[in-house]
Amino acid sequence: MRSLKRLLAVAAFVALAGCVTINVYFPAAAAEQAAQKFIGKVIGDEPVPAPSATVAPPAAPAGQGGMAIGLLDLLVPAAHAQTPDIRVSTPQLVALRAGMQARFKAELKGLLASGAIGFTRDGMVALRDPAAVPLAQRNQVRHTLDAENRDRAAVYREIAKANGHPEWEPKIRDTFAKEWIDQARAGWYYQNAAGAWQRK
Repeated sequence: MRSLKRLLAVAAFVALAGCVTINVYFPAAAAEQAAQKFIGKVIGDEPVPAPSATVAPPAAPAGQGGMAIGLLDLLVPAAHAQTPDIRVSTPQLVALRAGMQARFKAELKGLLASGAIGFTRDGMVALRDPAAVPLAQRNQVRHTLDAENRDRAAVYREIAKANGHPEWEPKIRDTFAKEWIDQARAGWYYQNAAGAWQRK
């Protein structure tokens, strides 16, 4: 009788485990480290990412519950035990980063220092003070900002795609937006959460 109950419990558990949907959560800490590294290379001094804390998975309890958890581990791969990583070095991303580095060094760095442009709250750049740019250069600055924003949008999209989760694009963008602002130098402008310009 006891073995029949155990067999029924295991059968019910197997049926329930077959209905389990594996949710892939956005690895925010790994995305933040990837953004730090990528942006650090673009603006010229790559920061050293903080080491992530490794959390050991809890030990399975003894007894039938332990057997059930062990069975679940066999049925559902232990992806949660792996340290997530965000890929930012595909050929497309390397090419985009190289273009952004060159543009930053040639034009954006000076425009940021003058206060003419700033980082937006959505991970882009925008003309903040047109008067800070001579009239004859404003069209060129607008073209530069358009090119930069196209590349930034492509970076966020490509990172999500390269990591097999195109649905992560908005979260990648949000992570990068925060990191652009975090790495802004003193005197550069950025938009706060309400969209108002602030000077760092």
